[in-house]
Amino acid sequence: MGAVPTSVVVGLGMPADLPVDWLDGLADGFRDECAVVGASVVGGDTTRGERVVIGVTALGDLGGRAPVTRAGARAGQVVAVAGRLGHAAAGLALLEAGWLEGLAERAAGEGGFEAGEALDGDPLKALWEAVEAHRQPRPPYACGPEAAELGASAMLDVSDGLLQDLGHVAKASGVRVELDPARFAVGEPVAAAAKLLGNDPLDWILGGGEDHALAAVFPPAVSLPPAWRIVGDVTAGQGVVVPGRETTHAGWDHFA
Repeated sequence: MGAVPTSVVVGLGMPADLPVDWLDGLADGFRDECAVVGASVVGGDTTRGERVVIGVTALGDLGGRAPVTRAGARAGQVVAVAGRLGHAAAGLALLEAGWLEGLAERAAGEGGFEAGEALDGDPLKALWEAVEAHRQPRPPYACGPEAAELGASAMLDVSDGLLQDLGHVAKASGVRVELDPARFAVGEPVAAAAKLLGNDPLDWILGGGEDHALAAVFPPAVSLPPAWRIVGDVTAGQGVVVPGRETTHAGWDHFA
């Protein structure tokens, strides 16, 4: 919504026999990720439960700007994305296919990965990068406030898949979003995983959300910085369309 992250509050439920080192690792992860944006954990609550349950509230400062919501997109504007798309979904597919052990052993081996090293034509390093993208996303935090400063009319994070999340923008704004498949960049990890598993990389780019990229709508005259890539247009109508592709059920539906 255009805010600069400031702090997080964490609610944690856990079994009484949870190992202390596991909890230390969780705390270290919160500390390290907050440090990326200069924020910190400022409070929360803990309780005993049958399983680990973590609830996080993230706080931010809009700096006097109005929040950029999902409802401001207008026909004639452009749709742009910032951050990685499809990497985490590719990594998840590799994990589900049983590739973690072999890749982890190679990554930890003497000398690590060699540039251009391949297995059956697919770079091992690129495959490992896809796995790591799923295990530790890299959200483009700075691009949110940047988009607000540039005059973004609508914005949201891509956590459930680009098609699914842009559907929220289309519905809230009463518009139609038309995406151009040719405008998407296919990262090397995505391409390598797709080749190995026989998948269409665009399925992961459009339907995978765990990269936590950002999608925003801008006036057409805005000159966007390199972190943003225009991938479509806003028109009159409703829903999200990608020419030549079925888009009805792409992405994660929390209530399906």
